[in-house]
Amino acid sequence: MPHAPGPLDELDRKIIAALTANARSSFAEIGSAIGLSATAVKRRVDRMRETGVITGFTATVRPSALGWRTEAYIEVYCDGAAPPRRIAEVVRRYPEITAAMTVSGGADALLHVRATDVEHFEEVLERIRTESFIRKTISYMVLSHLIPDSPEAGAGSSAVQGYGPDSPADSARPAGNTGTT
Repeated sequence: MPHAPGPLDELDRKIIAALTANARSSFAEIGSAIGLSATAVKRRVDRMRETGVITGFTATVRPSALGWRTEAYIEVYCDGAAPPRRIAEVVRRYPEITAAMTVSGGADALLHVRATDVEHFEEVLERIRTESFIRKTISYMVLSHLIPDSPEAGAGSSAVQGYGPDSPADSARPAGNTGTT
C-alpha cells in the first residue's frame, strides 16, 4: 500500500519530466542531466514509486500499428443516476474503449473508442447502445490530432516511446526497462 506522497522538490520534478519524456532513460542519464548520481536518482524514483507518485512505466504504441485506424469519443447519457461502478463494469467488456470517465455537464460519461474502421466503430456503438441503462449517445469522430505527440495520438511516429529509428536508446535494453521494476 503506497504511503501518502510528500512534497516534490525541483529535482523530483526534473526526474519525473525526464521519465515522462523517455521512460527508458537510465538513472545515470537522468542524473547526468540534472546533476545527481545514478544512485541518488534511483533512491528518489524508488521513493516516488513507493508513495504512488510514479505509478508505472509503459510503452506508447501507435494505434494504427495495431490496426486501430478509426477513433471517436462517445458521450453517454444514462437513465436515472447510473453509478460510476456500473458504467465501469460495462466499459471493461469492450476492448475498443481505451478510456472512460464520468464527466460534468449533460452527459454522464465520456468514452474514448478505437476501431479498425468506421464499420467496426458502428458495431461497437450499437453494442454500447444496447446496454439497458443507456438512454442515448452522441458520437464525435476524430479527424486529426492537433497535438500529434500527445499520448492520445499515439505519441508521434515511434511505435514505442523512446525507441525507434531516431532514438538514441540502447537497443539491448528491453522496452520500458529503466532499472526500476
